[in-house]
Amino acid sequence: MPKTPTGVTVGKKVPDFTATTTDGGTWRLKDAAGSKVAIFFYPKDMTSGCTVEAQQFQSLLGAFKKAGTQVVGVSRDSCASHQRFKDKEGLRYELLSDADQALCTLFDVIREKNMYGKKVKGIERSTFLIGADGSLLQEWRKVKADGHAAEVLAAAKAS
Repeated sequence: MPKTPTGVTVGKKVPDFTATTTDGGTWRLKDAAGSKVAIFFYPKDMTSGCTVEAQQFQSLLGAFKKAGTQVVGVSRDSCASHQRFKDKEGLRYELLSDADQALCTLFDVIREKNMYGKKVKGIERSTFLIGADGSLLQEWRKVKADGHAAEVLAAAKAS
């Protein structure tokens, strides 16, 4: 079966999208025009690896802002779960709920995983750096949480 192409390719414009924010509002890529966006996909709120990754993006948030880059996290968790995660970890950037997997599909981050001997579909930890012009500058797949935010920041500063 041929692989369905993703909606994103390095060097090409990322299609505009809208997603639900933690507070039930909406976040739209088009509204971020003029600034870069680091959008990271993570499997689940409040899990160890996801917490490390979220905390590291938070600790570098000021440097991302200086580099003209917004940070946005995405998982399939509900807005209520995201709010608890933000409150517990003191996250000051937006988390988007992708319960219908529209963003996960656009960025092609859903993978079959083996969890306790069962095959399940879940988010492969991935990050995408979108330029101020809306084009995809860089992508990272199969990310290890620890230290990844610093790598994305270095790319954001260099672009």
